[in-house]
Amino acid sequence: MVETATTVPTTGIASKDNTRFLASDLCAYLDSYLEPQQVSEVYKAYLFGAEAHEGQTRLSGEPYIYHPLAVAKTMAEMRMDHKSIIAAILHDVMEDTHISKERIISEFGEDVAELVDGVSKLTHLKFRSKAEAQAENFRKMMLAITKDLRVILVKLADRLHNMRTLGVMRPDKRRRIARETLEIYAPIAQRLGMNAIRRELEQLGFEAMYPNRAKVLQDAVNRARGNRKEVMQKIETAICSRMEDAHIEARIIGREKNLYSIYRKMKQKRLTFAEVFDVYAVRIIVADVDTCYRALGVVHNLYKPVPGRFKDYIAIPKANGYQSLHTVLFGPHGIPIEIQIRTEEMDQVAESGIAAHWLYKAGDRHSASAQARAREWLKGVLEIQQSAGNSIEFLENVKVDLFPEEVYIFTPKGEIMELPKGATAVDFAYAVHSDVGNTCVAVKIDRRLAPLSTQLFSGQTVEIITAPGARPNPAWLSFVVTGKARTSIRHYLKNLQEDEAANLGRRLLDKALAGYGMSLDQVAPERLQALLADLQLKDLDALLADIGLGNRMAALVARRLGGAEEEPADQATPNRPLAVKGTEGMVLSFARCCYPIPGDPIVGVMSAGRGLVVHREGCRNVAEFRDKPDKWIPVEWSPEPGLEYPAAIRVQTANQRGVLASLAAVIADMGSNIENVSFDERDGSSTTITFTLSTQGRRHLAGMMRRIRRLPQVMKIQRARG
Repeated sequence: MVETATTVPTTGIASKDNTRFLASDLCAYLDSYLEPQQVSEVYKAYLFGAEAHEGQTRLSGEPYIYHPLAVAKTMAEMRMDHKSIIAAILHDVMEDTHISKERIISEFGEDVAELVDGVSKLTHLKFRSKAEAQAENFRKMMLAITKDLRVILVKLADRLHNMRTLGVMRPDKRRRIARETLEIYAPIAQRLGMNAIRRELEQLGFEAMYPNRAKVLQDAVNRARGNRKEVMQKIETAICSRMEDAHIEARIIGREKNLYSIYRKMKQKRLTFAEVFDVYAVRIIVADVDTCYRALGVVHNLYKPVPGRFKDYIAIPKANGYQSLHTVLFGPHGIPIEIQIRTEEMDQVAESGIAAHWLYKAGDRHSASAQARAREWLKGVLEIQQSAGNSIEFLENVKVDLFPEEVYIFTPKGEIMELPKGATAVDFAYAVHSDVGNTCVAVKIDRRLAPLSTQLFSGQTVEIITAPGARPNPAWLSFVVTGKARTSIRHYLKNLQEDEAANLGRRLLDKALAGYGMSLDQVAPERLQALLADLQLKDLDALLADIGLGNRMAALVARRLGGAEEEPADQATPNRPLAVKGTEGMVLSFARCCYPIPGDPIVGVMSAGRGLVVHREGCRNVAEFRDKPDKWIPVEWSPEPGLEYPAAIRVQTANQRGVLASLAAVIADMGSNIENVSFDERDGSSTTITFTLSTQGRRHLAGMMRRIRRLPQVMKIQRARG
């Protein structure tokens, strides 16, 4: 018997109608698969949560307790155990009410308390930015997941209901939550094989993030759907007929991509809507694995397969436990047809991932495998977090791992390892073990020596050659793609750099202290501690590393440690004011890429060997440091910075005799010197001249530019930017 059904994209595992879902409805649903005693505990949790949230309302105006109930409903539809349901009901009590973790332990046990704590945000700590708070909360959640996978299921159900009720939020908050959903939570759901939740999160996130694009795309889908029905029915009828001839019982479902996957494919591959939507997709669900391969033979006999587009995810499952046969066929009139063939169990795991059969039977290897693979991934996440410098770096590295298109590589012993698309031999080495990655010197791919930067493809056999004294190369960071490799390399190099910098700093400081007739070992401990406290450094190694990296001058530190708190009067320079506030005792330089001058908004970037480098805020070279808060600090000019500073201006002039002399006369008249000049002749009629001038500040430069602009030969003048 062959069943057919044409479906439109589902919106998730829970209904979105407006009927109120009550505690009695939840208990009635739980009665179908939980013990009466467990259902009673869930109801007790509801009463506890309702009392804790008494008087609290959501932005929509409804009592707050309806949100935890909706989260519990989603968990129940995944047929989760009663402790997970209780945690779903109580997931906000620690964050939003006076209830403590100890109280939850006493009422519902340690398991429930740990689940609730894992989902709760860090609300009592202060962060420098929203990005840092988001990253630190993500780190906390991921660490909780490594202890208990149910934490992420509660969090995904919580996020799903928040997305369904996002309409009451301010537009800016809607976009922020939608972006976080699309960048973090939907990929996590996919990584854990929970495709039903992932599809709804993507759909809701897309509609909130890009409402106009979603509407235009939905209208286009609705218009095109009418033309597709007839073709789809013809394809399904042909497949049904062939399956019946082969005596194969199958359920055949016509599928459509959700809006976000259409949008993403159009954007990534630069395709038109017609090119993306002109692909027909059919899922064939059969009884067992043998029948999957028989069904594959049937469809290949019906329509010709597209060479190179067959993938066997049954023999080699995806990293999240997903199993299926994929093939692409040339359909009627040459239209492409994507076919997925799988068993009922595989279909359930594909839709629910680690949540499939949470209370699985002993012999249910599919759902057990999905959970084992999820734990394997989380083990890698734990390694990344242990090496990451800060929570923002950790979040960025995990994001890389959340968008994998896997390649499957064989070890010399025949074991299969999954790596993201674009992975190199160094990524493979770190996937085997961090020590293997740190000491790798060469690689053999299919028994032939190859560069370590070689990109790997499915089916290759890779053997890593290591050497005891080898070290990671900073150049590897330019081609590795996995979060684990990137974090491990950075961690090793950072520690190595700090050790070498501290050794250099010690030598420099000892040399500077020799002028005071002493060495670092002879400095009084209380004087050293007072200096560290004053500089806000945790220990001597941090001070030595600062000196070695050029962030502090050894001579100034030696002066403080040698007993001279202040500069001697004859050496002081009271008439020379400090250019930038707060940089006393630091090596200070001004960037030559953007030429900051007094009056410009500026930012300071810590640079190895150059100390604090001052850039203009809009400088392109600062952009790469924006996500590294430990590298840059906000700075501002002193009220009277004094001195003269170089600035660059670009002047486009007509090609006439005496132009340069006229410009030089104006610049000299304004009290400025020309430090450098260069010419770029664009065409026969004009030349662009770039001057580097000495200025006293922004006003001085603006006055000079106004005078130059008045010259009849000048066509255009602007300040050169970094």
